[in-house]
Amino acid sequence: MNDLTTKDVNEMHNSLRPNARRAKTAITLIWVILILDIFSFISAYLQYGLLYAPEISEEAAEANDLRQQIIGGVYLVCFVISAVTFIKWFRRAYYNLSQVDSYVSYSSNDVAISWFLPIINLFKPYQITKELYQKTKQLLTENSIESSVKLSTSTVIAWWTLWVINSILGQIALRLARNTNTVDDLLLSTWLDMASSLIGIPLALLAIKVIRDYATVEPLLYEIQSEDLKIESAMT
Repeated sequence: MNDLTTKDVNEMHNSLRPNARRAKTAITLIWVILILDIFSFISAYLQYGLLYAPEISEEAAEANDLRQQIIGGVYLVCFVISAVTFIKWFRRAYYNLSQVDSYVSYSSNDVAISWFLPIINLFKPYQITKELYQKTKQLLTENSIESSVKLSTSTVIAWWTLWVINSILGQIALRLARNTNTVDDLLLSTWLDMASSLIGIPLALLAIKVIRDYATVEPLLYEIQSEDLKIESAMT
C-alpha cells in the first residue's frame, strides 16, 4: 500500500472543512438563549401576577410593559444570531459528511433552506439531522472507529419534538398578544409565554447536546477519508 502524498493530505483537509469553532459558537449562543428563557419566564410570571392584582397602577403597568419589551427585544436579537450560527454549523457538518459519504440525500443549500420553508421546516431539518447522525454512526462502525460519544437519534427526536411544540406555542402566543381584547386574552397569552419559556430550557440543553455530541465525533471523519485516500492511492 502506497503512503499518502503531501498532495493527498492537502486535498483531504481542503475537502473536509473545520467546524469546531462553529460548533462552539452555536453552543455559546444557545446558552445565552437558555438564560434569556429563564428571564423571560420570570418576567411573564410577574406579569401574570400583576394581571391578577385587584388594582394596577399606571406606573406598575408601564414598568411591566417596558420590562417585557426589553426582554422580548433582546431575546429576538439573540435568537436570530443563534439561529444563524446554528445553521452555519449544521450546514458545514452536513457538507463534511457529504465529502466522506457521497450518497447523502441533500445538498448543502437544501440543508440551509429547509429551515425557512413553511410546513417543510416542521420536519425536513429533523430528517437531515437524523441522516447526519445515522450515516456518521454507520461510517464509524464500518471503519471500526471507536468514539467516546455514541450518536443517538433518540436525542434528535426529543430535541425536535420540543422544538416543534415550542414553535407552535410561540406562534399562538404571538398572535394572541397582537389581538388581546380582554384581560383573559392577556392572561392566556402570558401563560403560553411562560410555557414556551419553560420548554425552551430543556430544548436548549438538548440542542447543545446534539451539537456537542456530533462535534466530538466529526473529527473522526478525517480518519475515514484518510483511509479512503490510502485505498485509492493503492489502486492507482
